[in-house]
Amino acid sequence: MNNLLTAVLPQEGGLEVQVSTKFNLALFLMGLLTITGVAAGIHSLYAGHEHTFGVSREVPWGILIAAYVFFVVTSTGLCMVSSIGHVFGVKNFNPIAKRAVFMSIATIVAGFLVIAFEIENSWRMPVNNVIGANPTSNIWWMGTLYGAYLFFMLIEFVMLQQDNHKMAMSFGLAGLLTGVVAHSNLGAVFGLLNGREFWHGPYMPIYFITSAAMSGCVAIIFFTWLAYRFNGWKMSNAMQGSLESVAKMGALMMAIIIFFTSWKMITGITGEVPGKYEAMQSLLSGSFATNFWIGEVALGMLIPFILIMAVKGKNMNVLFIASLAGMVGIFFMRYDLVIVGQLVSHYHGMGLVDYPELFSYVPSLHENLVVLGGIGFCGLLFLVGEKLFRGHVAEEH
Repeated sequence: MNNLLTAVLPQEGGLEVQVSTKFNLALFLMGLLTITGVAAGIHSLYAGHEHTFGVSREVPWGILIAAYVFFVVTSTGLCMVSSIGHVFGVKNFNPIAKRAVFMSIATIVAGFLVIAFEIENSWRMPVNNVIGANPTSNIWWMGTLYGAYLFFMLIEFVMLQQDNHKMAMSFGLAGLLTGVVAHSNLGAVFGLLNGREFWHGPYMPIYFITSAAMSGCVAIIFFTWLAYRFNGWKMSNAMQGSLESVAKMGALMMAIIIFFTSWKMITGITGEVPGKYEAMQSLLSGSFATNFWIGEVALGMLIPFILIMAVKGKNMNVLFIASLAGMVGIFFMRYDLVIVGQLVSHYHGMGLVDYPELFSYVPSLHENLVVLGGIGFCGLLFLVGEKLFRGHVAEEH
């Protein structure tokens, strides 16, 4: 307990002023990004998506869907990481539990903000989700389950703030189960589309859950390191030990994702399955090769894995670099997954006139601004949460 409390002792003098200045500057920047993104989103609703977005009838899902997937995957992963401590009783994970729960809420709310502007009539969604319920639709289940997941996580966080750990554990377990089901359902949204060979297959829900665990490990290291920098605190031994355990778990998840990715590419180019083969080639040597090799493979998997293993999870600054690379790489993973799966025409190979070999998509200014707004909103919630909840000080359960 004393070790944990030493982590929240503020610095004095010039350093405290310097930290406060950096915090206020970051708060202003995140607020500016949020306002700019919301303004771009509102303008797109007014002017029409066909005039402001880069999506088309051929490629209807753009970077906003990719950003939404990025945020909700990260949220589920943070929930999984937090539950290891206060739900399943692994005490070494307790110091990061409160921040992980709060950031799981922040990331999914940011995801909802982004998807709200992607859905042209987003205000109808909550109403029609009830009066127009369609249990045969994966997307209906996705909205319903993520709504329940957010509710459980909010109650869990309130219980943690009140040190009611028994109730927090109950709602944490409910949030975890709901989140895992919701997230596997999100994978099924892609995996059950027979017409999209790149996505189709039973492994997608499993891949989504595994990549969520990896994302959660990367994200909590990233946010915890930033929190201590912004607050000017010295990290306690308990917190360092917790992040070391998280980093090792993250490295394991990265190894599994490397395995998944390798076999996905091998099966994609073996047998030259129409539709799937062309999509895989665009990743390996086509227009998305830079995204794949530098973004997904290097930044998302290899660099973080090598850095974590090199320092055995003990060097906090190296772990932050690994987590930063991982966060950027994971965004590329989500973007490539969403976009590349739509590039092959349904009429591919039929020799139809005026149908390209692969469709193209370039995010518009409005779409990019909305994504930046989602990132800014998540960052804003993170910064405000650090001040409102005293850096999410961990307590012994």
